[in-house]
Amino acid sequence: MTVPVSFQVVVDCADPHELAQWWADTMGWDLEPTNEDFIRRMIAEGYAGEADTRHWRGQLWWATGAAITQPGAPDGGACRRILFQQVPEAKAVKNRLHLDLRVTATGPDLDAARDALLARGASYLHEGSEGPHRWYTMADPEGHEFCIT
Repeated sequence: MTVPVSFQVVVDCADPHELAQWWADTMGWDLEPTNEDFIRRMIAEGYAGEADTRHWRGQLWWATGAAITQPGAPDGGACRRILFQQVPEAKAVKNRLHLDLRVTATGPDLDAARDALLARGASYLHEGSEGPHRWYTMADPEGHEFCIT
C-alpha cells in the first residue's frame, strides 16, 4: 500500500540561518521569510521565550531553524523544502546522504560552477567520473558534502 506523503530534507548544522542563505543563493531558491508577529505572539502566550529567538539581518527569527524552498513550488514548497536545523555537536564524519546539483545546459560549465562555489566559501574535495560523466565532490561552508555534475 502506498501512503501519500510530502517530505523535506533536513540538514543538521551550527548556524541554520547563514547556511540556509548560502544554499538558497547556491540553488536559486528562496529563503522562507520569518513571521515576527507569530514569534512575538508565541512568546507573549508563553509557548516560547526570548532564548528561542535570534535577531538575524535585522529581523526576529526562531533561533534553531531556517528553511529554503524552490521558487514556484506547489503547496508553498511542502515537497520542495530544505530545513536547516541547529544541533549542538559539530559534524564529525562523512555524510551518508548528499545532494547532487546538476549544472544546467544554459548555466556555467562544470569548472566555472566549481570556481564560483569556491569563491562563495565551498571547499573542493575531489573529482569523480564514471564513463562519460564526471562530477566534483565539494563541501558547503559547514562541511556538508555535495556534488556538482
